Amino acid sequence: MENNFFIDELIERYPQLLAVKNEIQKAGDCLIECYTQEKKVLVCGNGGSCSDSDHIVGELMKGFEHMRPIPQSLKNQLAGIDEERGKYLAAKLQHGLPAISLTAHSGLITAVANDTDANLIFAQQVVGYGTPRDVLIAISSSGNSQNVIDAIITAKAKGLTVIGLTGETGGKMKPFCDILINVPGKRTAIVQELHLPVYHLLCVMVENHFFGNYRF
Repeated sequence: MENNFFIDELIERYPQLLAVKNEIQKAGDCLIECYTQEKKVLVCGNGGSCSDSDHIVGELMKGFEHMRPIPQSLKNQLAGIDEERGKYLAAKLQHGLPAISLTAHSGLITAVANDTDANLIFAQQVVGYGTPRDVLIAISSSGNSQNVIDAIITAKAKGLTVIGLTGETGGKMKPFCDILINVPGKRTAIVQELHLPVYHLLCVMVENHFFGNYRF
């Protein structure tokens, strides 16, 4: 199976991630199923995990390791609207896997924090964006970030599947996650160092499923 290769290669580079191998496989399958059903992914986290949220969306919304040509029907529509510029767009635009970083909307975030409760900055967006069978990737090195936990609770209420990325204890968000990738580490820096190769792998697994047979 193609994705087994990617997971085995990851564990060869990061042997400590053997402890969460099955959870990584489940998370990859979950994301593939999400996009197969034409649903979307929401991502949230604080601090370094905020940057990770944006990073994940960047890998999903455009080509990562593969070129992702848009459908011929869209190419034709672009050229039909403006032949010269439409052909350029058709050649350059890539297929995006719908993903939204809940950390990126500063106006909305500050409005929620000021008008309601700062712990609700992600939960409010889950209410607005989330639909059943979407996926929420919730990142917290401690697993105890209240605004992330509130987003998870809201996501569960709305019928989303939750993939948690945490340190080894899982923290308070552990019981609310459908899939928990609790990497072995307690120090924030170590946990975040291990989160990056995990979510890179998940993005590679998804992209490979839909767009080709990339090899490292």
